[in-house]
Amino acid sequence: MFDVIVVGAGPTGLMLAAELRLHGVSVLVLDKEAQPTVQSRAQGLHVRSIEVMAQRGLLDRFLALGTQFRVGGFFAGLGRTWPEHMDTAHSYVLHIPQEVTERLLTEHAVELGTEIRRECELVGLGQDDHEVTAELADGTRLRSRYLVGCDGGRSRVRKLLGVGFPGEPSRTETLLGVMEAGVSPEELAAGVAEVRKTQHRFGAMPMEDGLYRVIVPAEGVAEDRAVAPTLEEFKTQLRAFAGTDFGVHSPRWLSRFGDATRLAERYRTGRVLLAGDAAHIHPPTGGQGLNLGVQDAFNLGWKLAAEVRGWAPEGLLDTYHAERHPVAAAVLDNTRAQMQLLSPEPGIQAVRRVLSELMDFEEVNRYLIEKVTAVSIRYDFGEGHELLGRRLRDVELKRGRLYDLTHGGRGLLLDPTGGLSAAGWADRVDHVVDGGEELDALDVPAALLRPDGYVAWVGEDQAELDGQLRRWFGEPVL
Repeated sequence: MFDVIVVGAGPTGLMLAAELRLHGVSVLVLDKEAQPTVQSRAQGLHVRSIEVMAQRGLLDRFLALGTQFRVGGFFAGLGRTWPEHMDTAHSYVLHIPQEVTERLLTEHAVELGTEIRRECELVGLGQDDHEVTAELADGTRLRSRYLVGCDGGRSRVRKLLGVGFPGEPSRTETLLGVMEAGVSPEELAAGVAEVRKTQHRFGAMPMEDGLYRVIVPAEGVAEDRAVAPTLEEFKTQLRAFAGTDFGVHSPRWLSRFGDATRLAERYRTGRVLLAGDAAHIHPPTGGQGLNLGVQDAFNLGWKLAAEVRGWAPEGLLDTYHAERHPVAAAVLDNTRAQMQLLSPEPGIQAVRRVLSELMDFEEVNRYLIEKVTAVSIRYDFGEGHELLGRRLRDVELKRGRLYDLTHGGRGLLLDPTGGLSAAGWADRVDHVVDGGEELDALDVPAALLRPDGYVAWVGEDQAELDGQLRRWFGEPVL
């Protein structure tokens, strides 16, 4: 029997598996597909996801295969500049195709001892007070202590659980694909620029090897979006908007996506949990989907590991829903707003122009970009220091950078004074006596960080610290 079965070998499932393995939890990842996807629907990592990779010592791998850039336009294509003074040491977006992200996360998970089985389709699910039973299409039955559905927007796990998925169905649909073009780059760029004056869901982004990532509104909403569009559909829609199909040919892959917006009623049912698109779907505006799922996994991993290892305080696993459900709801709201702002309707375009003017104010620009890139998330940990419930950025310490101390996925007591102790929790929390000017500027005498980097306590009183250590890391070992 496994400790945890993860259904779905996408970025969310792979990140979760790796987080669990950091704590010695046995993990089996199941995926119904024979091979990893070659459809790079997601194209990059936002600031918070970049920080996540830095926290686990993975960022150099991603930087070697990605491209950093700082340009505006991440909120509905508005904003002409990247905001200054963001609360991060990694103030950029990393362009990296989804297939590369999945490959790097697969390597990381396997290095840590994760078992991945492909061509394994889940068809049945049962649970009791002690374990979960997963039934596969070939009749195999597998047992685990917990199971997590990371199996996408059409999640079989969610459906088998009977978890409600309220929201709005797709009202519009967009075609997306990678293909070659039969005109010069200059002619294609000029044609796209002209259409984008009024239609913002249209584009052709140059890629390597003479390929283009083409996006164009569909004629209507397909009955089954699992059925890929044809090249002729692309050509027809390109001609409808641009007056030419630009001679597109030789597609590598073609797909479609809608603007359905739904959020699971609950993220946990007994010993089964949901993460990533299995828990929430929304339009891809702002590029938040993959990032939201990876961050779900980062929040859940250490909590589920604590349950498996037996040191979780009461209610810890339920904080996963309490913290991440509101975050997803906020993402759904901002993608709804962005989709409205992409409409070619004159009234919406007027609103768009006004908002564009507002984004010339640095505070407005930074507020919206920090929302999209998940820098501004604050969990409700109660009253206290302004950093309480927020992640602490990668500050420079005397011995190096903070995130270099978090690769093992443990809690961290950052104690510049050296006058505090976490001795009873030494198997779960590292005590680091260090500080620096950046920490001093934040008015942090000492801080307790959870394994996901969020600040659980700020202060200098040992009794207060002991209470928060118990709240997040269970009882001490005497």
